[in-house]
Amino acid sequence: MKKNMKIKRDTILKVKGKMELMEFLAFHLQGKSKNNLKSLLTHGQITVDSQMVSQHNHILAVDQEVKINWNKDRDVKKMSGVQILFEDDNIIVANKDAGVLSVSTGGRDEDTAYNKLKDHVKSNNPKNKIFIVHRLDRNTSGIMMFAKTAEAQQLLQSDWKKYILSRKYSVLAEGRVENDKGTITSWLKENAAFVVYSSKTDNGGKKAITNYEVIKKTNNFTLLEASLETGRKNQIRVHMQDIKHPIVGDKKYGATGNPIKRLGLHARVLEFIHPITGEKYTFETKVPASFDKVFKRMRKR
Repeated sequence: MKKNMKIKRDTILKVKGKMELMEFLAFHLQGKSKNNLKSLLTHGQITVDSQMVSQHNHILAVDQEVKINWNKDRDVKKMSGVQILFEDDNIIVANKDAGVLSVSTGGRDEDTAYNKLKDHVKSNNPKNKIFIVHRLDRNTSGIMMFAKTAEAQQLLQSDWKKYILSRKYSVLAEGRVENDKGTITSWLKENAAFVVYSSKTDNGGKKAITNYEVIKKTNNFTLLEASLETGRKNQIRVHMQDIKHPIVGDKKYGATGNPIKRLGLHARVLEFIHPITGEKYTFETKVPASFDKVFKRMRKR
């Protein structure tokens, strides 16, 4: 017979002055360590005016209500392949696993990030919707954003550069990239076989600019951080092929092996201006552990 589990009541706190969420929690929960507070945020146990918030630097406004759910497994919607980082009435930011489609390629019931998040918002209110803002390749993991209102979607899509301040990707490439920093510029065009090819001169395609910086390297692999000035289809993948260092696992664009059993591309940072509130947000995730493992293996040899 199972023992009765004691359910701890939620803590509800009223915001008296504008401040960051982590600062607010540290003030009111002085017996908790910083790691304890981060864990509450990570596991979706903090809501602000009934909306789950996981970003520690989220700015609170006067008279908002912060609720702490002390029971980790209660009222937390678990979705395989997608983790919600932030949600309010207008947008939803999530971390997508590699192998999960961003949006459907045809079938309505496909197991996509879009469908998972759509079901999530409809579980709160059947009238709720989400709208596509941008996409990640199926085998690319990392941070992506959806709109929850048509207004937010239209603002983001009509003036993407105004709202999206920075997108940074962790890239695991084959071989040793000699230049520690660089910029790759070319024109990208897709052929009938859905392969994007690159030209150093204007071929009627779309201009693409990728900046990169080497984080660490060996003779066999290089870990880089790539930032986008443009957001073209397969941009980083094609540009890494251009400099003769294709992304690990990217057979389509020249990779010869796949020691990590996935594509070595992860959307690690998304920094943007909220289209409705005008607040600045920065979301970061860790470099996937599998990207680091290839360097650890080399050290052991």
